[in-house]
Amino acid sequence: MAAQGYIVVAPNRRGLPGFGRVWNEQISEDWGGQAMKDYLAAIDEVSKEDFVYKETLGCVGASYGGYSVYYLAGNHEKRFSAFISHCGLFDLENWYLTTEEIFFANQDIGGPFWEEENKAGYQKHDPKNYIQNWDTPILVIHGGHDFRVPEAQGMAAFQAAQLQGVPSKFVYFPEEGHWILSPQNGLIWHDQFFGWLDQWLK
Repeated sequence: MAAQGYIVVAPNRRGLPGFGRVWNEQISEDWGGQAMKDYLAAIDEVSKEDFVYKETLGCVGASYGGYSVYYLAGNHEKRFSAFISHCGLFDLENWYLTTEEIFFANQDIGGPFWEEENKAGYQKHDPKNYIQNWDTPILVIHGGHDFRVPEAQGMAAFQAAQLQGVPSKFVYFPEEGHWILSPQNGLIWHDQFFGWLDQWLK
């Protein structure tokens, strides 16, 4: 990304290793909480620099980062001009019922959404609950063999954007999983990724 002329801001938000166990575990059952504040604090601080064009900021991420994109799309308060989500979680309730990683969902989200003690967390942290605020171009990328975050997550996010008239595009790799492993598909992925950023940020 830097070679393409972009300034890269990759904050060590809560939930990432390197700052101890407490820091790493602060994301559990708080996906849309402090970690999101960490992202926004980082971009706000970097935006103070003279060399940053704060009118053209992008937000990209994969997996939990893709979830972050969907969440921030409804909560970024006009900070960003473009979003890209790769294999992100859009609908936490549907994801809970379809993911192969149910052990992770139980640990990190707290368990089933129908249990009373978990309902408030799902309500607060579910990106689909904020789609009425979406107004920024978004590129959605998903793999058809992604069983960790099944393909319907990306399809639902794309359709939500389309139904609201938000500039959006869905790039689908039927034979890929949570990652892009084919060299040819990798070329297509990069073409679409940078094409989207160049369209909306340059």
